[in-house]
Amino acid sequence: MESMGNIAPSTLSVKDLPWQILWNKEKCTLCGNCTSVCPVRAIELGVHRKRALQVPIGLEQKATNLFSVYHGIDQRTDAAHACVGCGMCALVCPNSAIIPLRADESDKLRFHVNQGGEPRRRGGRRNAPESVLDKIKFVRISMLTDPALDAGRHEFELRTLLGRILPPEEMLKASSDNGWMPPVREIYPLIIGSMSFGALSPNMWEGLQMGVAYLNEEIGMPVRICTGEGGCPPRLLKSRFLKYVILQIASGYFGWDEIIHSLPQMKEDPCAVEIKYGQGAKPGDGGLLMWYKVNKLIAAIRGVPQGVSLPSPPTHQTKYSIEEAVAKMIQSMSMAWGFRVPVYPKISGTSTALAVLNNLTRNPYAAGLAIDGEDGGTGAAYNVSMDHMGHPIASNLRDAYLNLVKLGKQNEIPLFAGGGIGKNGNLAANAAALIMLGASGVQIGKYVMQAAAGCLGSESDRCNICNIGLCPKGITSQDARLDRRLDPEKVAQRVVDVFLSFDAELKKIVAPLGRSTSLPIGMSDALGINDASAAQRLSIKYVL
Repeated sequence: MESMGNIAPSTLSVKDLPWQILWNKEKCTLCGNCTSVCPVRAIELGVHRKRALQVPIGLEQKATNLFSVYHGIDQRTDAAHACVGCGMCALVCPNSAIIPLRADESDKLRFHVNQGGEPRRRGGRRNAPESVLDKIKFVRISMLTDPALDAGRHEFELRTLLGRILPPEEMLKASSDNGWMPPVREIYPLIIGSMSFGALSPNMWEGLQMGVAYLNEEIGMPVRICTGEGGCPPRLLKSRFLKYVILQIASGYFGWDEIIHSLPQMKEDPCAVEIKYGQGAKPGDGGLLMWYKVNKLIAAIRGVPQGVSLPSPPTHQTKYSIEEAVAKMIQSMSMAWGFRVPVYPKISGTSTALAVLNNLTRNPYAAGLAIDGEDGGTGAAYNVSMDHMGHPIASNLRDAYLNLVKLGKQNEIPLFAGGGIGKNGNLAANAAALIMLGASGVQIGKYVMQAAAGCLGSESDRCNICNIGLCPKGITSQDARLDRRLDPEKVAQRVVDVFLSFDAELKKIVAPLGRSTSLPIGMSDALGINDASAAQRLSIKYVL
C-alpha cells in the first residue's frame, strides 16, 4: 500500500482535468512568469529526480545508477486549483514553452462541478446554439447606387430617443398650457449595458467611462453607459460626466445612499435612471456579487459589511406586484430629480413582459422599457439558469413592438433590447436586425468585455471565472494584484475603436434602405430569414 502513495478514490490525474498544461522542458528557462501569473495557481515549480543507467566501458565494473535533479513545472490536480485554460501562462512565456490544451474527455468535468454541495456557477458564458439574429438578412435595398444613400460618401448621423414621446396633440396642449413635458434624451442607439462597479474592476470601469467621455466630447457621438446595480464612486456623481451615465437602481438599493447624498452637489443630471427588475441570464434570480469581490471599497459604496455575498434582496413587502413596483419606483425616481430625468424599468425576457409593457403605456412618467434576453450575462449565474431559463430576445422584443403597434403607441414608448448581441462577432448586424424588429436601441455588456479588454472566456468554457474575482486580465477582479494588469487608457481607446467600427457598419446596413437620417425602427419588411418557423414567428419574410 505504501507504494501507491496518496492515491484515494477521489484522486485525479492530469488526464482527468478539463485543461492540461503542455510544458516543454527544452525551451523553458525557469523564469517563473507562468507560475506567478496563473490566477488559480494551477501550476507550480517542481523538483524532479531523474535516474539514468551508467554502463561502464570495461567488463570488470558493474553498471550503476546515476541520479540527477532538475527543476520544472508541475500541474496541480486538485479540483480547487484546476486549470481554467485562460492561457495567461502562454502569453507571458518568453520562449513559448507552455500552453494549456483542452482535454478530449468532456465527461471528466463532472467531478469538478458542484464542489462542496454548491451548484456550479459560471462567470458569464452560456452554452447556447447559434442565435436567430445571426440568420437574419437585410433583403430590401435600393436598386440604385445612390451617393446620397452611400455611407462611404455621405455623412449622416444615426440617433435614437430615450424618453416618452407624446402624441402631437398632447405635446401642443402641454406646451400651450405651460404644462409638464416628459424629459427626452437624444442618444446613440448602442448603449454599454449595466455592469456594476463591483462586478468590474476599478481599472475596467474607469476605462469604460473614459472611452464614453471621449466619444461624447471629442467625436460628438452621444454614447451612454449604465452603471449597473451597486452605485458608483461619489466623484463621478459630482462630475460633469454624469450626463453620459444611466444610473441603475435595483431591489437591493445598493449604493443608493451615496446617490441621495450627492444630489445637492450634482453638476449635471444623469442621462436616465434604469430600474432593474430582472436579468436575462438569470430571470427571477436577481444579481449576485460573490464575497470574493466585496472588498473594502465595494462594501463602503454599497453600505454593507466587507466579505459577504450580495444577492439582490426580494422586492419590498409594500409592493405586491411588478406593476405596482414599477409604478411606485418610476414615480419616486422621477420626483428625486424634479421630473427632469427619464426613468424606465429593465426586465428579463419572459412571456409576461407584455403585462409590464401594457401598464407602462398607461403611466405618463414611464420613459421606455428595456428587455434583457436569455443570451446575456456577465455575472455569477448558475449553469441551470443560463442554459435552461429565459426568453430569446428577438421574439420577446417583436411581441412587445407589435403590441405597441396595436395600441398605436409604437412611436411613444421606446424599447431597448439586450442579451447576446454580437455574441458571434456580428455586432452591427445583430443590432440592426433588432432595431428593424422594433428596438429603439440595444445594450451590450459581454461584447465590450471581449472587444475592449480582451476577455479570455469562451463558449467552450475557457476561463469563465469572473464570478470569483480571479480574472487573469484584471477585468472583473477586485484584487489590486490582478486589476493593475489592465491599463484603463488602452481600454478607453478600444471602446472608441469599437463604437467607430460599429458606426461604420451600421451605416453600411441602413443607408441602402433609404434611411440616412433616421433609424429604421420597426422596418421589418426589410428583413428576411431562411428559417420558415422563425419567419412566421417574427412576422418577417421567408427567403431561401
